[in-house]
Amino acid sequence: MTDNILNIRPASETKWDCASFGEVMLRFDPGFGRVRNARQFNVWEGGGEYNVARAFKKCWGKRSTAVTALPVNDLGWLVEDLMMQGGVDTSHVIWRDFDGLGRNTRVGLNFTEKGFGVRPALGCSDRGHSAASQIRPGEVNWEKLFGEEGVRWFHTGGIFAALASNTAEAVIEAVEVARKYGTVISYDLNYRASLWKSQGGKEGAQKVNRHIAQYVDVMIGNEEDFTACLGFEVEGLDEHISSIDPANFKKMIQTAVKEFPNFKVAATTLRNAKTASVNDWSAILYAGGEFYASMMRENLEIYDRVGGGDGFASGLAYGFLEGKGAQAAVEYGAALDELSRRSLINLQVVPFLCLHQRLLDGVMAGGFYLIRSHPADTTCSALLDFLHQHLGSKARCL
Repeated sequence: MTDNILNIRPASETKWDCASFGEVMLRFDPGFGRVRNARQFNVWEGGGEYNVARAFKKCWGKRSTAVTALPVNDLGWLVEDLMMQGGVDTSHVIWRDFDGLGRNTRVGLNFTEKGFGVRPALGCSDRGHSAASQIRPGEVNWEKLFGEEGVRWFHTGGIFAALASNTAEAVIEAVEVARKYGTVISYDLNYRASLWKSQGGKEGAQKVNRHIAQYVDVMIGNEEDFTACLGFEVEGLDEHISSIDPANFKKMIQTAVKEFPNFKVAATTLRNAKTASVNDWSAILYAGGEFYASMMRENLEIYDRVGGGDGFASGLAYGFLEGKGAQAAVEYGAALDELSRRSLINLQVVPFLCLHQRLLDGVMAGGFYLIRSHPADTTCSALLDFLHQHLGSKARCL
């Protein structure tokens, strides 16, 4: 039984179901073109930690707030507006004066290509001197957030911790106070070699992440994350991290839990990347001394991989917050991960579908009826096509 694995504070005692801590950037997407010769981009907000809070509100209808920093200029206000469109509270945003040029502070930019077939996805970040990367210990009133207001689930991760030594120190400060007030702490390792390059590489990543790990209740990461960030080796892992034997990953998790007994839950997504457009996809979760696996989705067609892992973290958290148990948690996480990868914008899943839970419950159970809100709703039509592909005649439009 895993019902009591996580001691989650009651909603009645807290102001927030989820709080995230990390940088919120502007994402520039050239569609199926290349960044290097694009003439136009789609733009929206995103961040590895923030995406989880956004999904909490947008997909699950939960109360979410984000702790970050933005410059006082039009780009900062644009990010704020996008956050508010997603329903995420902005009362904990730190606002920094702007010098007119961006020497002192700015909004981080993230240019991303989806990838297609044998051409892999590509990310090119322009985030130096960003407002969030300058957050230091003592800037955020954690006592107010966790003590006075109250938070049920706090999510942060290795991307933000990797930006600078001061952000890593700020994360440590945050998780110390969160633990003091009984908030569940989830942490996505999210290893990015490019970010840790200036912070000591893998050795620096392991030093920082192993320090943070001692405060974490729910540790999330794929096989590369656990290897690079925490120093745990996974048997049978090829140099390209293209596939993994779940049995070997389970051995590694058992070793990790022995070293960090505070890990009440550990989870990962498992994928076999055949091409940028086609992956086999599933997930594994450890809780209460047992392992739980999601259904395997073979030959999953990928539209946009950005934000999928954040969808997994959000779905997993939702399953536990709602008392649905470990098996449901891993299924919800894997299902929202899948839907995020098949959506135009990371984690912009149609709200009414998730609020009614018909979509995700259906994917978990293997079949359901899809309710369309309007005959001209092309988003639902696209989702129906997807469901027909996976569920056949079980998916119907009413």
